[in-house]
Amino acid sequence: MKALSLILFVLLPVVSTVLQAGGQAQSANTRQEPGYATVGAAPCTPVGEIRFICTLVSPEDLAIVPGTEWLIASGNREGGRLHLVSVRQKTASVLFPTPKPNVRFDRKAYPICPGPLDIEKPDAFRAHGLYLKPGERAVHTLYVVHHGTRESIEVFELNAGTAPPILTWVGCAPAPPKQVFNGVVALPGGGFAATSNATDVRQYLPSTGWSLVPGSEGTAANGLEISKDGQWLYIAGWAEEKLTRLSLGRTPSQKDVVKLGFRPDNVRLSLDGSVLFAAGHTDKDGRSIVEPREPLKERSNVARIDPKTLEFRRIFEHSAIDGFVTSTTGIQIGNELWLGAQRGDRIAFLPMPK
Repeated sequence: MKALSLILFVLLPVVSTVLQAGGQAQSANTRQEPGYATVGAAPCTPVGEIRFICTLVSPEDLAIVPGTEWLIASGNREGGRLHLVSVRQKTASVLFPTPKPNVRFDRKAYPICPGPLDIEKPDAFRAHGLYLKPGERAVHTLYVVHHGTRESIEVFELNAGTAPPILTWVGCAPAPPKQVFNGVVALPGGGFAATSNATDVRQYLPSTGWSLVPGSEGTAANGLEISKDGQWLYIAGWAEEKLTRLSLGRTPSQKDVVKLGFRPDNVRLSLDGSVLFAAGHTDKDGRSIVEPREPLKERSNVARIDPKTLEFRRIFEHSAIDGFVTSTTGIQIGNELWLGAQRGDRIAFLPMPK
C-alpha cells in the first residue's frame, strides 16, 4: 500500500543518539509495579532500527498535530502527563498538567462539567485515549480519556499556531456512574464518543448527555477511531482479537467484523484516511494470549488495514523490549512508524515497514 503523502511537514534526519524526555518522571513513579516497566530503569539505547524517546509514564496513545512537527502522547498511570513530542528533534516536554495551566471554561458547550481538574496532586492525573479534532487556523480540539480525580472526557483547545503549541483546558464530561472509558473520538456535528467498560460505545451530546451508540454492544470495545466522513466507527475488540466497523446514523446499524490474530489495543487512521493502523498484543511466542498473562513478555504487533474492505496484513512484530512493553498504538509519520506503550516508559519509532 502506498506511503502517506499528506503529512505536511518534512522530517529532519534522525539524530544518531535519541534524546531522553528527562526530568519529568516523578519519584513516585520509579517504584516497581507488577506488569509495568520501571520508569528510567532500562537504558534509552536503540534496538536494531528501533529508537526511543524515554522517561515517559505509560504513553499509551499518540495523536498527530497536523501540519506541524508535533505529536501528543498520553500517560495512563499514576504520575502520567500529556507530553508534547517533537518529531524532528526526538524530544518530549510536559504539556499538562503544569503548575499554572491555561483554563477557559466553556460552560455552554459542557454543561454537565463541574469545573476544571484538581491538579493540586498532579500525579493523580492519568491520560488514557486521545483524539485530536483538526480546526481552523491551526486551533484544534484535543479530547482526553481521564482517570484519576474523576472519570471523564477532558477537552482542551490546542493552539498549534505558536511554537511550541499552547494547550488550554475548556471543559469536560464526567462519565455516567460505573462507566470506565478507554478510547475517544469526536463526532460530526459536535459531541464525542467513547468506548466504555470494554463492552460498548457511549456518545455524548451537550443537548442530551450520554447515551448508547446503537449496535455497539458486544464489541469488546477498547480503542476507537472514526472515518473521515463520520459515517463509521472502528472499534478495537481487544479481548477477542477483532476489529469491528460500525455504521453511525443508520437504522438498522451495519456491523462488519474481522479477526486480526492479535489483541488490538488502539486503532489510528492515517491523516488522509486511506489506511487504518491497529497495534496490540500476542503472547511471547506470537500466539493468542491466555491467562495467566505474562505482560512484560508479550509481543508487539501492528497491522495495516484497508478501512473500506477491512483487508489487512501485519507489518510489524517484535518481542518485548526492556522499557518498551508491547505497542498499544501505531501511527505513520512521514517515513516512520511511531509506537506508544501502555506498560512502558518510552515511545518507539522506526523506519516504516514496507
